[in-house]
Parts: sequence; C-alpha cells; structure tokens
Amino acid sequence: MAHIIARKRYYVVYLKEGDQIVDMLNVMEAHQALMELENIRIYKDIANSVNRKVNCEAANIRKTVSAARGQIEDIQLIQDTVGLEQLPEELQVLAKVRLDNQDATLKELGEMLIPAVGKSGVNHRFRKIKDMADRIRENKEE
Repeated sequence: MAHIIARKRYYVVYLKEGDQIVDMLNVMEAHQALMELENIRIYKDIANSVNRKVNCEAANIRKTVSAARGQIEDIQLIQDTVGLEQLPEELQVLAKVRLDNQDATLKELGEMLIPAVGKSGVNHRFRKIKDMADRIRENKEE
C-alpha cells in the first residue's frame, strides 16, 4: 500500500514493502532498477541468514562449554571429597572420560563409552553426578 506525505510544496508517494517496490518498478518498466534492487535484497537475505546461523552456533558453543565446565567442577568436587570410587561404575567411567575429554560434546562422550550411550543417556548420567555433587555442597554448608 502506497503512502503519501506532504513535503514543502510537493507530495511524496512511498512504499515500505520490498515486494511492493518490486511490483511498482515492474509496472514502470524500470527493469534495470528492479534487477539491482533484487540483487541487493538477495545479498542482504544471504548475509542475514549467515549471521543467524553464526549467532546460533556461537550460542550453542557457549552453552556446551558452560555445561562441560559445570560437569568438570562437579566431578572434581566428588573426586576431592569422597572419591570417584563412590560413584556407580557407569558414572565413574563417564566422569573419567569427561576429565580426559573436556571439550567433547555429550554425543562424542557417549560414543567413547563401551557400550556407546546416546546423548540423552549421557545427560541423564551427568544429572546423577550433579545430584551427588549438590548433596556434597549442601553437607559442606551445614
């Protein structure tokens, strides 16, 4: 939808939507301008898409690093207080694999276990480790 505003002694008609501008240029048979506009729109669309993907990937990496740091802190707390041998065997193995592979994702850690464990299984085991570490923290505060 075109908008009209008064500027000094003239009226200005303007369009806000890119598709409306393209349609108007087409009606005016300004094909060269239409092609230039479309090229700009395509370039901006690709740049925006790349930026969204980069931002998403960066956020995922930050989240993964933060989670790994928390897991390592929990494991080290258990190791330094009661010892990893107090954990069930499958949690001991996971704890050692995490300490040896601090940058690994949950999926990668699961693939390192024998037998392999899925991402959700690894996450479930880390929740158990966190629960034990939280209990140790609570006992320290008392």
